[in-house]
Amino acid sequence: MVRGTTRARPFPPEAMTELASNNSGLRTGPRGLRRAASLLVLGIGLSTMGCMPAGRGESLVPQPRPASLAAPVAPSAASAELRQYYRVLQQDLLTRGLLRTDGGGPDTPYDAEDLATNFEAISFFNEYAGRGGGATGGLSRWSGPVRIQAEFGPSVPQRQRRVDDDRVASFAARLGRITKHPISAVQRRGNFHVIFAGKDDSAFVAERVRALLPNISQSDFQLFVDPPRTHYCFVLAGGAQSSPFDYIRGVALIRAEHPDLVRHSCIHEEIAQGLGLLNDSPRARPSIFNDDDEFAFLTSHDEKLLQMLYDPRLTTGMSAEEARPITRIIARELMGQPL
Repeated sequence: MVRGTTRARPFPPEAMTELASNNSGLRTGPRGLRRAASLLVLGIGLSTMGCMPAGRGESLVPQPRPASLAAPVAPSAASAELRQYYRVLQQDLLTRGLLRTDGGGPDTPYDAEDLATNFEAISFFNEYAGRGGGATGGLSRWSGPVRIQAEFGPSVPQRQRRVDDDRVASFAARLGRITKHPISAVQRRGNFHVIFAGKDDSAFVAERVRALLPNISQSDFQLFVDPPRTHYCFVLAGGAQSSPFDYIRGVALIRAEHPDLVRHSCIHEEIAQGLGLLNDSPRARPSIFNDDDEFAFLTSHDEKLLQMLYDPRLTTGMSAEEARPITRIIARELMGQPL
């Protein structure tokens, strides 16, 4: 089973999502249900973008909402089959004791050394970058405000939209408290769009993705419009060609057919990963940044990773070697261990 897909590459200035770097790769290791795809992009060329102001931290020019958003329709047979498929998979994981919601406990101890090691692996490396994996090139994060905007395909009922909206808003507020970075949920002029859409919403997704990412590559566009059923949720996030590690844009897709727990888990995974935690590590525990689907939601360990990522002592674009002495100090501070 596939749980995650990560691509990390800078883009040429003439194409917003062109697959053009040797640092590209598809991460498709054997994984569990929750994170079928996390697509993380490190650079977005802005020079030819007609709908995006060039300034750093600026939001997208507001796009008109598609008329197709108006009324949910009865699901097709294909959508109903996917819904059943994901229900069975979620139940299988729960039966095996996975998708834990307790955040860890005495059975998942970790210390400052573990935290620093996990931070480096998750923030600076991509096991599927190119053929052999390797370093991403630098620390990636947002320098400007993150404005998270939830959007919904026509198949998503109003009641579910309210639930998802509330969860996105609550999680955004939590992430703001954790990172001390300006992160909030908005209804318009977002720069991090979280699209909830199902199999029957391909026309809506196509319209929105074309509006938000006008120069997206055909392969990435197709992934949004018709993802394989092994791809359950994913995110694109990145910065300008001149500053690829300084994020200014994010677009995530969460499939509407998911059962409640996986759907909620995708919110945690994709938004957190879109903030700059771009990899998984088999050593990270308790964590959602692991291949094993043990935990459904952001854990105390993951909160500390985000605190480290947005600590002002670290600089966007710095290498793992440059950051290592600093991250070890920060990790000891967060764990209350002597320096």
